[in-house]
Amino acid sequence: MRIAVTTPNGNVGHHLTRALVRAGVRPLLLMRRPDQLSEELREHVDVASADSWDQEQVVAATRNVDAIYWVDPTSASEDPMADYARATESVVEAVRRNEITRVVFQSSVGAEKRHGAGEIDGLAATEVALDRLGIEVAHLRCGYFFSNLTLQIEALRAGTIQTVLPLDASMGWVAPRDIAEVAATVLLNPSWQGRRIQAVHGPEDLTWSQVGHILTTELGRRVAVEAVNDEAMYEQYLAAGMSPGLATAVLGMSTGLRDGFVPEQPRSIVSTTPTTLRSWVHEELARCI
Repeated sequence: MRIAVTTPNGNVGHHLTRALVRAGVRPLLLMRRPDQLSEELREHVDVASADSWDQEQVVAATRNVDAIYWVDPTSASEDPMADYARATESVVEAVRRNEITRVVFQSSVGAEKRHGAGEIDGLAATEVALDRLGIEVAHLRCGYFFSNLTLQIEALRAGTIQTVLPLDASMGWVAPRDIAEVAATVLLNPSWQGRRIQAVHGPEDLTWSQVGHILTTELGRRVAVEAVNDEAMYEQYLAAGMSPGLATAVLGMSTGLRDGFVPEQPRSIVSTTPTTLRSWVHEELARCI
């Protein structure tokens, strides 16, 4: 089976590529910048130059591909939803024209809402478009990435991080490498058919208060978590350089899942993964602080 992987240098793609290589697969990596491929991978992978927002490049790069791990690229534009639509058109056209029979899509908890969850709405639209193709498709509905904490390094150093979510509301937190392990398992398992939803909830649900305690313990410095209102967070996003459209979409990912939202897939042995936030902070985040 010929497997293509998009965003192979991303938080998940980095781990997925190596997992496939360890499994004896020679994956095809779709890269906007092939020159950024790690030297250690060169003899173990094939590389195609393709921008996931460019439909023709993606179609050309995925000829003779049987399965693809698809990630909608992160947008930094004024209209991120338009970028999600472009990425969706790319994968849909590649599947149609190249008769790709299997797609594993990196989606998110909240995509089941379909509307009202900011940037996650873009992932929901990709899910719907892939479902209409009548192929074997698995949507990985992932929890909150541990690696999102690396976007708040300066705040962590200062001892305070902020959120618009209630401090006592719990949600699934997950390590990107665990998502990659699930992705590799699903890609390499030939037995499933049709449409599959695979939640990836991490080892346990955590509140932001619990996260603050874990960060304090593992980093050896006090880290307080402070709840702020939507307007204050929006202004922070603008100050960080986001366009108004992007700031609204990013904020919507939190506000859209804030009021009584319950994931469609319950936590179970199927959706629970092993890496704890405590171990991830100790092994990966601490060296960045």
